[in-house]
Amino acid sequence: PSNTNTTTTKKSGGAVAGVVLVGVGVALLTGGTTATAVATVPTVDPGAPIVLLLHPHPLHGGTMNNKVVYTMFKTFVDNGFAALRFNFRGVGKSQGEYADGEGELTDAAYALDWLQHHNETTRSVWIAGFSFGSWVAMQLLMRRPEVERFVCVAPPVNMFDFSFLAPCPTSGLVVQGANDTIVPAHDVTEIIDKIESHRGTTLEYQLHPNADHFFKGYEEELAESIRMYINNWDGIHDLPI
Repeated sequence: PSNTNTTTTKKSGGAVAGVVLVGVGVALLTGGTTATAVATVPTVDPGAPIVLLLHPHPLHGGTMNNKVVYTMFKTFVDNGFAALRFNFRGVGKSQGEYADGEGELTDAAYALDWLQHHNETTRSVWIAGFSFGSWVAMQLLMRRPEVERFVCVAPPVNMFDFSFLAPCPTSGLVVQGANDTIVPAHDVTEIIDKIESHRGTTLEYQLHPNADHFFKGYEEELAESIRMYINNWDGIHDLPI
C-alpha cells in the first residue's frame, strides 16, 4: 500500500505480556495527511490474526478512546490479535473533517491497508465496530474479501442503511443491549432476521438483557461475548496463547 507508518511513540511491556504497544500516525487521507492511532503487535506470533476497530460517530463525541471501543480492543489483544484503533478524520489530532461516512470509509480502508502491511504474515483478518463504526465496518467488509470475521456492537440500523448486506459474505457476531434507547433492540433483531448469509457462513446474535447503548456497567459482559466468539473460531487453535 502507498500509505506509510509515521510512528510517534513506542512502548514495550504493554498490558499483555509479549505485546508491543505503538502510537502511530497512519497516512490515511488524500494528500498524505494523517490520523492518530494506537496499534499492538504481538511479539511472540508473527502470524497473529489482525483486527481493525472503528469508533462511534465523529459528530457525536465518538473517538478511538470510547469505552466500548477500548473494551473491544483490549479483548482482542488479550486473545492474541494484532489490533489497530484510530481516530477518523477531524477527530482528536486526526487531520481533515467529517465527510458523511464516505471519507470515514476511505480512512478505514487505508487503516486496514496499514495493518495488513505491518502484519504481512497474518493468518486472519477481522474487522470490528461500535455504533457508527459498525456501519463503516460492514461497508468495508463488502469491499474487502480477505476479511474473515466481523464483530459489530449496537449497529445503528435505525439511522443508516444496512441493506447492502445482501447477502452477508462472511461469518460474524452482532452484540446488542436490550435497554438501548439510541438503537432499539427490536430494530436490530428485525434486521438480523432479514439478513441472508452465504452458504457456510453464520451470523451470531447476542442480546444482553440489561445493557444500554454504551454497555455502561456491562463492559465485562461485552468482553465475554467477544472472548467466547473468538474461542469458538476455528483459527483460535493456531494461536500460541
